[in-house]
Amino acid sequence: MESVRVFIAIELSSEILIALEKVQRQLEQEPGGEAARWTDKNSIHLTLKFLGEVPRERLDAITQAMRLACSRHAPFDLTVAGLGCFPNARRPRIVWAGVQEPTGDLLALQADIEQELARARFPKEERRFTPHLTIGRTRKTARPQEVEALGSLVAASPVGELGNMRVTGVALMRSDLRPQGAIYTQLFEASLCEG
Repeated sequence: MESVRVFIAIELSSEILIALEKVQRQLEQEPGGEAARWTDKNSIHLTLKFLGEVPRERLDAITQAMRLACSRHAPFDLTVAGLGCFPNARRPRIVWAGVQEPTGDLLALQADIEQELARARFPKEERRFTPHLTIGRTRKTARPQEVEALGSLVAASPVGELGNMRVTGVALMRSDLRPQGAIYTQLFEASLCEG
């Protein structure tokens, strides 16, 4: 039974991707920047739900859940601003750019997708959804002082607003893991309800 590794995400505008790449290049040049493996800009997206390995015949159930959830939500705007680290700046494993959407539309959409997938018997995510864009990951080979310098660099980087975009749809993405990094392919897009 063939399976595919998939997740549901919002794809970003080219303007936001270019702004993120510029921030990555600036961080890379600073002390501590070498401790991170910076994400290729074309691989950055706002993940709403990671499903992992799914049998190919279950993809229809996923797209149906996405369609249902998206049909109840109108397009909305989001802003990318600020930087941070998970779990924190003292022990950074992931470097992220923040996502702001003050009306609550993004959180409601993500919760609705989660609910529809649970109805289709996909496991529910236990952790609270924290919208973010992963722009880098700490290298496994990085020495402790380099990791510490990376955290300090991110904490001291005053990155303001990087861009706004209108969200009109949600994509089902396939992730093919390769030695040089994951390759992402859009399999399906569900449009938000225009009216």
